[in-house]
Amino acid sequence: MRQRRSSEQTSIYEVFSDMALLMLATFIFLFAIMLMVSHLYGSGESEKTKEQVAQLEKDLASSQARNIELMTEMNRLVGSDTKKQMEKVLSSAGLGKGQGRKDFELMVQGLRAIPGHDLHLVVDATGSMHGMSMFLIPILRVISIRSGKHISAITWYADNRMGTYSGSMGAMFDKLMQNAPFIGSEETIGHTFDALGATKDIPSAYMLIGDEPSTDTVHYHRIAAPVFTLPLGNSDESTKVQFQKIANISGGKMLQLKFR
Repeated sequence: MRQRRSSEQTSIYEVFSDMALLMLATFIFLFAIMLMVSHLYGSGESEKTKEQVAQLEKDLASSQARNIELMTEMNRLVGSDTKKQMEKVLSSAGLGKGQGRKDFELMVQGLRAIPGHDLHLVVDATGSMHGMSMFLIPILRVISIRSGKHISAITWYADNRMGTYSGSMGAMFDKLMQNAPFIGSEETIGHTFDALGATKDIPSAYMLIGDEPSTDTVHYHRIAAPVFTLPLGNSDESTKVQFQKIANISGGKMLQLKFR
C-alpha cells in the first residue's frame, strides 16, 4: 500500500483550497454584516441606532479593504510557490533543462493548441506503469497547470476496470494516486473509450497516457472526442503505431515526451 505524502509536503492545490475557504468565510461574514445593517436601518431612527449603523459600515469597509490586501498577498505567495514546485518536479524527471526541457515545452505547446477548453485525462494504471507512477502524477499536475486547459475529469484503466474522478484538480489527482492500482497486465483502452463514450460528459478532447498498446479491440471511429496521445518511457514501436492511429482517426495528435 503506497504511503501518503507527509503533512509537511503541502500540495499547492491544498493552498488553493485554503484560499477558497478563506474567500467563502469572508463572504459569509460580510454578508452577515450587510444583513445586520439592513435590519438596523429598518428598526428605528434613534441616535444610538444611527451610530451603530455608522460603525458597522466603517467595519465593513475596513474588512473589505483588508480582505483585498490579504488575497493579493496570498496570490503573490502561492504564485511564487507554484513556480518553484513546478521547477522541482520537472528537474526530478530530467525535464528541467537541456533537451528534456525543450521536449516538455514543445509538448505543452501541443496541448495549448488543442481546440476547446476541457481536457479529460485517461491514464494507464497497469503494472507496467508502476515504476512511473510516483513521478508521473506530479508531472501531470505541472502539465495541467502549464497547458492552461481545464481538467474536467481523470480516468484510470487496467484489466477491464476503470475509475473516473471529477472535481477540483487537487482532489482528482489525489484520488488517482490513492485508488489507481498500477498492477495488472491488460491495457484495456478499447473498453475504456467505449465506456467513456456512453456517458453524457464528453470533453473537448481526451489525453491518453500510457506505455503499452491496447490488449483489446479499439473502436477508433466510435471515440467521442479527439484523443491526444502521449506514449511514455521506452514505449515500443507497436505502442507508438497504435497511439498514432488513435490520434489520427479521432482527430487528435500524438505528443512526445521522454523522461531522462
